[in-house]
This record gives sequence, structure tokens and C-alpha cells, in this order.
Amino acid sequence: MKKISLLLVCVILVMSVVGCSKGEVNEQGYYNEINVYNWGDYVDMQVIEDFEKEYGIKVNYETYGDNEEMLAKVQSGGSDYDVVFPSDYMIEAMTKEGLLQELDHKNLPNFKNIDEDLKDMSYDPGNKYSVPYFFGTIGILYNTEMVKENVDSWDILWDEKYAKNIIMINSPRDSIGISLKRLGYSMNTKNIDELEKAKEELIKQKPLVKAYAIDDYKNMMLAGEGALALVWSGEATMLAEENDYLEYAIPKEGTNLWFDCIAIPTTSKHKKEAELFINYMMRPEVAAKCAEYIGYATANKEGKKLLPEDMQNNKVRYPEGDILKQGEVFTDLGEFTVEYDRIWTEIKVQ
Repeated sequence: MKKISLLLVCVILVMSVVGCSKGEVNEQGYYNEINVYNWGDYVDMQVIEDFEKEYGIKVNYETYGDNEEMLAKVQSGGSDYDVVFPSDYMIEAMTKEGLLQELDHKNLPNFKNIDEDLKDMSYDPGNKYSVPYFFGTIGILYNTEMVKENVDSWDILWDEKYAKNIIMINSPRDSIGISLKRLGYSMNTKNIDELEKAKEELIKQKPLVKAYAIDDYKNMMLAGEGALALVWSGEATMLAEENDYLEYAIPKEGTNLWFDCIAIPTTSKHKKEAELFINYMMRPEVAAKCAEYIGYATANKEGKKLLPEDMQNNKVRYPEGDILKQGEVFTDLGEFTVEYDRIWTEIKVQ
């Protein structure tokens, strides 16, 4: 009997560690798996493992390359993702399409850790559908050995003395956006005349451009193959840390203020567990671990306090002044997106 009892105890212990079979409720009362869909290399996987151990929930983790890829997967109806990480304008678009579930903030007590200035943004008033994860700006990364003047305006990307040493982002919203800002217009304009003027300026700039790139510009700037590059602040931070001669500037005309957030799609059949995961991601120590691993600015004010001082005081991650006044958040353009795509195509074929 002792042997049988001991065997039963061992079985119970193993089950408590390993968890129950797929598709069942574990001993903590949670469904024992969730499906998380995130940007590539956008979380410290140790925090995922820690979540699994703490709650006995297996995280099926998949990644995507951009918002549109994620949207298409969710729209297809063939996915059953419980948690996704959309950007600001995509949250607005998905909300309009009824693709996101409203959050129950009673299950998200750690939302108190999010910086008050980064809550209740235009893309999601009241944070009904999302909580901010990382945020940042777009600006100019420049090589101080090649650029000796003060970099404080988008105009420098049109300066002929840097011909074939300027790198632009191969993205219509970003590149057209900074041309609009330079002219004093909104990055979200739906005014065709304003768009046409922004296009004309980008066509004038084109002979000066070395490349339109998404990832390649990183190696180019590190290798000293470019003087100036339009970049996102997260990448700028990492590149500037690798090379002392690289610095980042936010032009005085203004910039894009972007957010990547966490949300629950309507495909989720396990909202309770999804909200548990989101609340876990808003723990200060978890937010800090992800911010230190990725290098981006965390929206979690308590998590920021746990970062090394050099990260907390980094002006690329956390710009001085009122960033909300300097930055304009992208909005969902809806069907008008085709006009931006048309403008970008006309620029590229010149």
C-alpha cells in the first residue's frame, strides 16, 4: 500500500508541475493554454517562461513582421489568437471592424503602473481595447563625423551636400508623414493638395537618397555608409549605443509619436487568461525586463524606475520636454490609405 500511495503522490506531483492535458482547465482554474501573436523579437522570452510556470498556462507564441500581416491573420477568422500587439492606428482600425474585445479593467489592476501621460490616447479613448506596451518617435539618426552642423529640422534631409548619403524608410506613412510635417501639415491629412505638395518635395529629394530601406539602414549607418537616416527611436537607441558617433534628433517641426500596445482580438475564446497575461505584462519587473531586452521605451512608469540609470536617462528613449506636443499619433486612414499608397508609388517610379 505504501508503494501504491507513493506512486499516486508522484503522479499527482508530476501532474501539478506539467499541467493537465491540452484544452483543459488547470488546478488554478485557468484554461491551460493561450495563443499570443507578437512582433518578432519583441519580448524577453524569459518572462513568457515565468508566466507559464506561475500560472500553469502554456503560451503558444507566434510572431509577425508588420501590423498588416497581423490584421490579415485576424481578419481571416481562421486564427484563435488570445493576445495581439497592434500599433496605435491599427487599434483604431481593428476597433472599427469589431476585431477587438473590450477590456475589463477590474482584471487589470497593474494598469495603474502605466504612465498617466500615455493613457487615454486618441487611437483608444479610455483604453477600452488596449494597454500601451512600448512607445517612441521617429527622427533623424546622423553620423557626427559626417554631419558637423546642428540637426534640428527635417530640412537637412533635403540638403544637397549630403547627396547619396541620405537613407529614408521604405514606408509611405513615415516618409510621406515627415514631408507633410516639414511643410507644416498634419501627418494624418486627407487633403489631396497637401499630399501632392508632400509628394513633390519627396520627388525633389529622391536624387539625394542613397536608399529606401526598412532594416538595411542599420548596417549601413553602423558601417558609415550614410550620413543621415530617417529611423524609429527604438532602433536609433540601439545603433547609437553601438557607435558613439551616431546621434538622434527630433526635428523642431514635430514628429510621429507611436505606440505598440497589447489587446485581445474577438477570436479569443479565453479572455480571462488573456487579461491575466496582459496584467502580468504590466508588472513593473516584467515591463523592465522586456524594456532592457528590447531597448525600447516602456510605457510602464514603475517599470522604468527599475531600469539601469543610463537607460532611464537616455534622451532618445525618453525625450526631454513635452513629447505629446512634439509628436502626432498616426490615425487610421480607412479607405483613404489608397491615396497614400498612390502617392508613394508615384514617388518610387520617378
